[in-house]
Amino acid sequence: MSISALRPLPPTSPLPRPHRQFAISTVISRTVTTTTTNSFPFPSPPRDPAAREMDRSPPDQKQQAPLFSPYQMPRFRLNHRVVLAPMTRCRAIGAVPGPALAEYYAQRTTQGGLLISEGTVVSPAGPGFPHVPGIYNQEQTDAWKKVVDAVHAKGGIFFCQLWHVGRASHQVYQPNGAAPISSTDKPISARWRILMPDGSYGKYPKPRRLATSEIPEIVEQYRQGAINAIKAGFDGIEIHGAHGYIIDQFLKDGINDRTDEYGGSLSNRCRFLLEITRAVVSAIGADRVAVRISPAIDHLDAYDSDPMKLGMAVVERLNTLQQEAGRLAYLHVTQPRYTAYGQTESGQHGSAEEESRLMRTLRGAYRGTFMCSGGYTRELGLEAVESGDADLVSYGRLFISNPDLVERFRLNAGLNKYVRKTFYTPDPVVGYTDYPFLGQPKSRM
Repeated sequence: MSISALRPLPPTSPLPRPHRQFAISTVISRTVTTTTTNSFPFPSPPRDPAAREMDRSPPDQKQQAPLFSPYQMPRFRLNHRVVLAPMTRCRAIGAVPGPALAEYYAQRTTQGGLLISEGTVVSPAGPGFPHVPGIYNQEQTDAWKKVVDAVHAKGGIFFCQLWHVGRASHQVYQPNGAAPISSTDKPISARWRILMPDGSYGKYPKPRRLATSEIPEIVEQYRQGAINAIKAGFDGIEIHGAHGYIIDQFLKDGINDRTDEYGGSLSNRCRFLLEITRAVVSAIGADRVAVRISPAIDHLDAYDSDPMKLGMAVVERLNTLQQEAGRLAYLHVTQPRYTAYGQTESGQHGSAEEESRLMRTLRGAYRGTFMCSGGYTRELGLEAVESGDADLVSYGRLFISNPDLVERFRLNAGLNKYVRKTFYTPDPVVGYTDYPFLGQPKSRM
């Protein structure tokens, strides 16, 4: 897709609206292409002249749908545009990934397909769920290598999502029972509940506001997490700057009430994300670094008074960073509508036209690979890529219950239904690695 195709499309052409759904994130040679282009604007990858010969679509389709066509990222060449979204699954006992994670991700790997790991915390103060993995010590790094090797053995491209929940935590998850940290000392409201280690739900406590002098330490944790991820064999990392977690707690003016250089103006509120991104880029290279944002999402009370302005501020700053450091792997943006934990919609949202305008404007302004997410179906994904609204589409819950989702999408085959009650349990099999593939009996679940 050419750079000129990235301009905003008319608001009269509505963006496909996803369903209101969300889920809380023998060696085969991989097709990997490394580029050294650092100029700006960046040329988009050429169309693959062999695309028609590679067509594996059902016979009633005359040519390969764009969703299943190859795509050239700055460093990696993908065989299709269907991406495994990052999803918390609570199976890393003791914060260390085990064999179950290797099987889970390998099941969902395709040759030349992109997978994004579940949120992986960058410090002992980072978690807000039970049994989430970390990437801040040697034991975790070594354990992740076995998971990454399982994905690479099937030809996949694997990014690690770096995560810190900030105030979306509880003393039970914090070292020495300390209060969670944040940009603010305001707690998340009582309408939200945190999942406790025993499976019950509790209230979010009052966080501790980070001192200005403490913030560089958090930035360093992300930088070291990225280094550890590459040591573990990951192909790149995604910075989780969305969904009300610590970076979003700095970005959103409904949370950030600071009076120092990290609060107040848009530039100040973007500072934390940009410092993290620059630090990680300097450590592992821009083409291995991705960023995820959700300017219009109010998950965990992450409100902003002007989501469009916030989103554009982030995009403009990422574009500037790319001029200096080279092209980022991708920008990952969540659709304005979704639900979490099976609750009802969080807050009031705009019309379909308003939502379309926001996503399309961000897509048009960002100079690079654009990934969308948030309840997409096969049909909506086909439309998004066909229309140019996105280069890549990430899928969450459909991938949970359909490990062979890419093949099912290609064939337009039926889908397994997911079992929500198994999303966040420690069981290494049930609801995790026992969903059937095509041709296997459904009684397996």
